[in-house]
Amino acid sequence: MNNTTFRKSLLAATIAGAMSLPATAIAQDQDEGMQDQDVERIQVTGSRIKRTDMETASPVEMVSSEEVRASGYTRVEDLMATLPQLETAAQNSFVANGASGVANLDLRGLGANRTLVLVNGRRLQPGGVYSQAADVNQIPTALIERVEVLTGGGSSTYGSDAVAGVVNFVMKKDIEGFEVSLGTSGYQHDNSNDYMQNLMDEAGFEYPTDGSGIDGKTYTVDVSGGSMFAGGKGSATFYATYRTNDELLQGERDHSSCALNSAGTACGGSSTAPVPNFFISPYANGAPDFDEEVFWSLTENGTFEPFSDNLYNYAPINHFMRPNDRYTFGSFVNYEANDNFRPYLETSYMHDRTAGQIAQSGIFYQNFVFDVDSDVFSDQQRQQFNDQFGAGTDQVMAYIGKRNIEGGPRINNLEHNSYRIVAGATGELSSMWEYDVSFQYGSTQSSSVYQNDFYVPRMPQVLGAAGAEECGEGCIPYDVFQYQGVTEEAAQALGGTAILTGITKQRIVNAFVTGETDYSLPSSDYNIAAVFGVENREVDFERAADEVYQLGALAGQGGPTNSLIGGYNVREVFTEINLPVVEDASWANNLTVDLGYRYSDYNTSGGEPAYKVGVDWQVNDDYKIRGTYNRAVRAPNVAELFAEQGLGLWTGTDPCAGSNPEYSPEQCALTGMSADQYGNVSANPAGQYNGIFGGNTNLDPELADTMTFGIVGNPTDNFNFSVDYWNIEMEDRIGTISAELILRQCAETGEAQYCNAITRSPSGDLWRGTEGFVTATNVNLAESNNTGIDANFNFNTEVGGGQLAVSLTGTYYMTKEVTTVPGLEGTTYDCAGKINSNCFPQPDWRHSMNFTYSTGDWWSVGAKWRYLGSTEYDGDTDVVLGDGLGSTSYLDLNASFDVTDNVSVLLGMNNALDKEPQLVGGVLSLNGNTMTGYEDALGRYLFGSVTFRF
Repeated sequence: MNNTTFRKSLLAATIAGAMSLPATAIAQDQDEGMQDQDVERIQVTGSRIKRTDMETASPVEMVSSEEVRASGYTRVEDLMATLPQLETAAQNSFVANGASGVANLDLRGLGANRTLVLVNGRRLQPGGVYSQAADVNQIPTALIERVEVLTGGGSSTYGSDAVAGVVNFVMKKDIEGFEVSLGTSGYQHDNSNDYMQNLMDEAGFEYPTDGSGIDGKTYTVDVSGGSMFAGGKGSATFYATYRTNDELLQGERDHSSCALNSAGTACGGSSTAPVPNFFISPYANGAPDFDEEVFWSLTENGTFEPFSDNLYNYAPINHFMRPNDRYTFGSFVNYEANDNFRPYLETSYMHDRTAGQIAQSGIFYQNFVFDVDSDVFSDQQRQQFNDQFGAGTDQVMAYIGKRNIEGGPRINNLEHNSYRIVAGATGELSSMWEYDVSFQYGSTQSSSVYQNDFYVPRMPQVLGAAGAEECGEGCIPYDVFQYQGVTEEAAQALGGTAILTGITKQRIVNAFVTGETDYSLPSSDYNIAAVFGVENREVDFERAADEVYQLGALAGQGGPTNSLIGGYNVREVFTEINLPVVEDASWANNLTVDLGYRYSDYNTSGGEPAYKVGVDWQVNDDYKIRGTYNRAVRAPNVAELFAEQGLGLWTGTDPCAGSNPEYSPEQCALTGMSADQYGNVSANPAGQYNGIFGGNTNLDPELADTMTFGIVGNPTDNFNFSVDYWNIEMEDRIGTISAELILRQCAETGEAQYCNAITRSPSGDLWRGTEGFVTATNVNLAESNNTGIDANFNFNTEVGGGQLAVSLTGTYYMTKEVTTVPGLEGTTYDCAGKINSNCFPQPDWRHSMNFTYSTGDWWSVGAKWRYLGSTEYDGDTDVVLGDGLGSTSYLDLNASFDVTDNVSVLLGMNNALDKEPQLVGGVLSLNGNTMTGYEDALGRYLFGSVTFRF
């Protein structure tokens, strides 16, 4: 490696340290005078073989600490969402209904459980009572040295889960001195959406106008420090951080102050309303007569009238962004006893608390039988029953829809306590070989306390249902048949609480040796390098649900939440071989081949190999060609294996329901519907139906083949680029077959595997009560094919006495294809460039472009252009405003100032032009009529911080 090579390696690393770049350096001509000099060898994500620069055959994207700081983001998921290679995960701070309190990363949109998250090259443990993926809330943004993103497999190096790739957070470990940073941020938005305001005027709903002021505020305190000790043999770094942010409700933005209907053309709402609605039918001989069923609403004078537009606007009280309090602290200690023994220790702890608030609970069309002569009915109501169902009607069955506005919103308090310890040692075995032995233990304790949801077992008594215990002393009647007859005391007495507690444990013993052999290929002057290692990993997960959760006793839960206990152990051997093939040939400066192999033996699913082949061809001084092939493996996680099968909800359509069913009587008979029921089974107004979901201990590992091929160029001293094609093909994907697909396949084919999964209730439906459902548990079945091109361009030049650095990182998505049932026509869909009920929006092209200008003096400024290409709506129903989502651009600005040698200030704003999110209808909305996390949903993000160094 000559001086030119070394300088260019440092240049590439320096540029990459200022912005997001591929971790690639371009080699130059060999210089014999430099080969004998010692240069530091580093380990780059994707390989355990140490190298003299950031160069690998696999594409590695890098985000530096400078870019992390300039972004102003205090949540890791917000920072990572700006990378084109990552898709917004299902869990982030903008999820309220169904929030788990964690934050996950999702490379290529293949699912968070297929992205492996590392800290300093070692696995981050999963966290949360609901989650099997790593919770990046554990990572303090202020301590990030850099983020390395390996896109395209990594199972042979790191084991299971690295199907889509690896995200490695490299933390600052050699801090000298003491540093305190104080920061604040918040959102600001001009509420001027004429479309939404007109819809709310038509509906008679209230909404905010004009500027929001600064809301959703965040406050942070980051403390870090470190020093050398023992005469320079050791170094110790510690950190402590605190972060808190205020809640922000949907009612604080005009575009989210009402819930749009499915088509996005009107303010919708729930028929579970403050003034109750009822499905009522006569009840005799132990059964209701659904042929006579009516849908009535209560009126102000206490009588019933046919339902028309009695809907509840549940949107304003929902969280748009959850409140959050988070503490972290930890340390990194390294000590060099001698060349042969260098122990190290890493510790980290996080306490995180958040709450997801959604609209009030209520009686969500639970059914109850009432005596017509009961005191709960007025004389006028009894007369209506006799007029509607005939004189002498003794009992009626009522499906009640009543929103509990008297009792306040439902709140899920979520808490996580995570800690992680890594202890190990590295050292020289000889002048050519090093060893690394480590033990890692990570654990997350978590809880979910769901409050103020209605306790279903208490309902019959307080409603006065037939056969229920009389509501006597200490019982407060919940009078739904009297207009505004429900009191605050009655609502609070009917409230219930459910509690989940969980703990995740991950234990890893890892040992490997790395170095150079005494052997080389005849065509090369360089020795073959290798890694040989073993690993034992054990994961245990336990979630304990109280009786309320297990019985599904809360009205708004959609079914039981069961306890989950399980775990697995895997024993692995792995190796990597780096083969220098040729140097200084007429057709190549050098050519290197990387090989990798890992065999994993799971006690749950048996053995499975993973392997890789990589080629790094330095064509000349300025260009190189690289390519990789990876066989990646993902073993089923604890939840996929051991989750107890139980009742839940799925969203869609029962094609045999309604007065005019989609299928014929003969087809619907195959799904379990009788001839008398055909045309008389009501569809659920909310589009939600019962399903049986859960784990499967017979699952096999998922398999994926990942290929990349690209070119890297450095045609001038101030310009470099990389362009890489990638392809990820998966088979045996773990998941469920859509419950609606099961219904349709049964009706169309009559095959037993589909029809046997359908159980209709005695009334023929799949949503009232719990007797009707579709069974859709985990299976190995689906396939997928994802292809695209990643591009990176970097330019640096002198302007006006300062340095201007420009970089662009973009991804062009060519294919994002999923086949849920291989071989079955109509079960393949391609999400590239699309948005629909199956497809999270995936633009064909997405990029992030950075501009940084610095004079090397006391100030620097930066700007970022984030671009999301358009996505076409591709579905059966018009549920998007227009034909899809148009292209969107965001402008982010930042400026930093070194006030003194010890004080610096950062100011900035993201989405500086207050670009409003595009609206989607209720079927597609993630939260607040928007694709939260994909687009900036809350408006302009303002931030500032001041840092003191001692």
